[in-house]
Amino acid sequence: LAPIVEDEIGSSLVMQNKAGAAGAIATQYVYDQSADGYTLLFGAENPNLYQVLDISERSYQEDFVPVSIIANSFAGIIVKEDSPYENLEDLVDAAKENPNELIFGTTGEGGLPSVVLAMLQNELKSEFRTVPYEGEGPVSTALLGGEVDVTSVTVSAAQEYVESGDFRMLAVVNDEPIDSLPDVPAITDAYPEIGKYLPWGPFQAVFAHKDTPTGVLEKLTEAFETAIETDEFKETLANLGMEYMNISGQEAIDFVDQNRSTSAWMLYEAGETEKSPEEFNIPKVEEE
Repeated sequence: LAPIVEDEIGSSLVMQNKAGAAGAIATQYVYDQSADGYTLLFGAENPNLYQVLDISERSYQEDFVPVSIIANSFAGIIVKEDSPYENLEDLVDAAKENPNELIFGTTGEGGLPSVVLAMLQNELKSEFRTVPYEGEGPVSTALLGGEVDVTSVTVSAAQEYVESGDFRMLAVVNDEPIDSLPDVPAITDAYPEIGKYLPWGPFQAVFAHKDTPTGVLEKLTEAFETAIETDEFKETLANLGMEYMNISGQEAIDFVDQNRSTSAWMLYEAGETEKSPEEFNIPKVEEE
């Protein structure tokens, strides 16, 4: 996306990766810079859980404003191709019969795997032992090397391994199959009770400091909207199994808020957080 945006803003866009603490180091770094629109946060869903997990005091709602929600993606539950677990029911049953023996690789507190694991443990009463890694790349490598039995990553991170035959995706965390992997069942096929948490999933977005001048924010939003709208970038999203969104303003704020409510309450009800979402005025998403 960056080179396409550069054409729109007439300036360079330098990408700088700051890993650590489920994105909290990068989030704090952007917050500490001048609110002039020259330092942006390419963020995902992780900061929505910082407060209830006591990782950081930063939040999208209080500290940032969305420039654009680029895309929504999906989590996939994956095992090695030679795993004895042929489907999700096999895996869940094994975790119930052998509590805390199967190892579920995570990316630490607040990461996508921890939320998916909360779904499985809260709704299905399956028990896994967890081992944290520094990101989707390392946890995928750990699965490939047999260090863990199962993990959950974004479909885009797993797709190449699935297509090469290294991994088997047991389910996509959605209420229907996705276009990029149509043969992978939706998690609700086996466990419809998970449907109350859906739609939910990882997202990719651009945020600016909350005090960024309105005129600067409008210019940035327009540039990203135009770039994301190009056929070139839409094709990239489709190939990665990601769902085009390209939303901004109040629509983007509402989307991020709903994601936070779903994730925070899910983890709390699974016993994964000591702090209640109520403490941070995070409303509970009503079941339909």
